[in-house]
Amino acid sequence: RTVIYDPELSLGLPVGLSMTSGINAIAHAAEGLYSVDANPVISLMAQEGIAALGRALPVIKVNPGDVAARSDALYGAWLCGSVLGAVGMALHHTAFPGSISLRPSTLIALIQDYIKPLARYGFSRFFFINGHGGNVATLKAAFAETYAALADLQIPQGDQVRCRVANWYMGRTVHQLAQQLYGHQEGSHATPSEVALTQYAYPEAIKSGSLEPAIAPSGYPIYGAADFRRHYPDGRMGSNPALATPDHGRQFYEAAVKELANDYLRFLGES
Repeated sequence: RTVIYDPELSLGLPVGLSMTSGINAIAHAAEGLYSVDANPVISLMAQEGIAALGRALPVIKVNPGDVAARSDALYGAWLCGSVLGAVGMALHHTAFPGSISLRPSTLIALIQDYIKPLARYGFSRFFFINGHGGNVATLKAAFAETYAALADLQIPQGDQVRCRVANWYMGRTVHQLAQQLYGHQEGSHATPSEVALTQYAYPEAIKSGSLEPAIAPSGYPIYGAADFRRHYPDGRMGSNPALATPDHGRQFYEAAVKELANDYLRFLGES
C-alpha cells in the first residue's frame, strides 16, 4: 500500500489545531526517546521528527499557507507517529496511582483479535471512536497489521475490510467551541473540554477543589514518569479545568456526536 501525504490538504487546518497537534506529536516522539523499547533507529526517527516540527510550527503560526512548512510538518508528524507505534506509549502517566498503559504490541493484538473473527462473517467496516491522542499512531499501525493478517489468512472478502479511527476532540466544531469557551486555558492535558464532557456524562461524580495555579504550567520537556509528575503534579498541562461545567460538556457532546456521526456515514459510503 502507498500513502501520499499532500501538504495542500492541510492548509485549511486552523492554526491553533495545527500547533496543538504538532506539539502533541513532539511529546510522543520525546516519549519514544526514553521508552524501555527504544533503539538507535527509533531514537533517530524521534529526533528527526522533533526537528522537522520544530522548524515547521513557527512558520505555520505566522503563515498558515506556507506549503513547504506544511510539508515539513507532515513529515515530522509521520516520523513521530511511527515512533509511537513502535515503542511503549503514555509511560509518563504511570507515576499517577491507578494509571494503566498498554504496550503498542498488546493493543495491536487486541484490535486484530477483535476484527478478524468478525471479518470472517462478512463485517467489513470498523469505526473506532478514540478519546486519547496517545492511541492514534498505534491504532493506525494496528489497522495496517490487520489488513496484512487478513490477506495472509485468505479470508474471503478480507481485502474489502476498512478501518478508521475518529477522535471526538479533533472535530472542527469541537475545537472551535473549546477556543470560544476557554481560549488559551484549554491547554493540552487534563483540559476543561474533556473534564466538561466527563461532568456531563457523570454528574454524580463531580467534586470541587482548588487548583493552584489556576492555569497549569506548560512547556517542560518530559523525560520519564517521575519527571512528568514533578513538573505537572496534578496532570494538567497549560489547562484550567475549573472552567468546565456540565452544560459545556453537553455542548461538546452534541457537537462531537454530530461530527462523528457524519464522519461515520461518510466512511460507510466509501467504496
